[in-house]
Amino acid sequence: MTKKKLHILFLNSWYPSKVFPNNGDFIQRHAEAVATKHRVTAIHVITDESATKNITTENNINDVRTLITYIRPTSSTVGKQIQFFRAYKDLIHISGSFDIVHLNRLFPVGIIAIWLKIFHSIPFIISEHFTGYLKPLSNKLSKTEIYFAKSITKQACFVCPVSQNLAKSMQNLGFEGKYHPVANIVNSDIFKPKSIKKKTLTLIHISNLKNDHKNIDGILNVIAKLQHHITDFIFYLIGDNPFQYQILIDSLQINPDRIQLIDQIPHQKVPFYLQRADILILFSNYENLPCVILEAFACGTKVISSDVGGIKEFFPKNFGKLIPPKDENQLLKSILKIQSSKASVTKTEMHKYATNNFSTEIICNNFSELYYKSLINKNS
Repeated sequence: MTKKKLHILFLNSWYPSKVFPNNGDFIQRHAEAVATKHRVTAIHVITDESATKNITTENNINDVRTLITYIRPTSSTVGKQIQFFRAYKDLIHISGSFDIVHLNRLFPVGIIAIWLKIFHSIPFIISEHFTGYLKPLSNKLSKTEIYFAKSITKQACFVCPVSQNLAKSMQNLGFEGKYHPVANIVNSDIFKPKSIKKKTLTLIHISNLKNDHKNIDGILNVIAKLQHHITDFIFYLIGDNPFQYQILIDSLQINPDRIQLIDQIPHQKVPFYLQRADILILFSNYENLPCVILEAFACGTKVISSDVGGIKEFFPKNFGKLIPPKDENQLLKSILKIQSSKASVTKTEMHKYATNNFSTEIICNNFSELYYKSLINKNS
């Protein structure tokens, strides 16, 4: 088959919208990568509590045609499901003809992908990012989701979790399919090292700041202890409402000069902070493959992270330190060790690693090969 330019329909359970501007932004970056070689239409349906009627918007965002329908709220679960299905059908009609579906987050909109395959002979692949398929979180999955997820993965041409760890977790749940992990993406043209002269040790954490996930309490406990070892440092806590931790910060007696709270920032501003940091700290209780770790590598910034999920699959030994989750003593020791050690790898080498594994071109090529193989299988 000639490797022609294709029209890819990104069918999304999660996607950035005016309701949740950052929800599924990693999916949007995958779509933008694919759009460098193919025509891409991304569709998404979401409830808007402020809406009095259903409204569909269309925008071209970084060469991705983006169609989002905002559904007015309803108290009826069945009514909501009907509205969502009809809205997705309408968006599919508006999208025009396309070659293949790229499904993101297999449930619930994977049911629509199966419908397109059965009734319109359109093949689909799946990208999956959901930490809920990892133990022990998977114990909370509903029987309904597990039932449909098994059917959806079996019908897909390829299933592309962002890590081998997530692939194994999904298979352990009985989600059979042809697995081909494809990692998250880093724009290595934006995330790159920058020479900045400074004397103060700079630590940073960037996330949604959900404590049960990111263990912000644990990080702050360590920052409080770090004050007794070194005094010339600054810790940036960046994300959704960091001020919720002010009471804990005060109770731990963290010097205000040693910490700076910064509310959620646009993604394009993340490089500014990573380029100025010596160490990115991620102390999560569970993860798949966090984009921010890969972005830190691209900026030449060392990382200390919990050894959870698929992180170690893409974590060269001299790029920082992997530690057990919740082990505050190891986090403190690792900060002090990196702070006192000479660099064993250059920022340029770290950036090259990120470019060779997670760049727009690499990820686009990975998906493109799967699209072409899916279409060959469909026509054979």
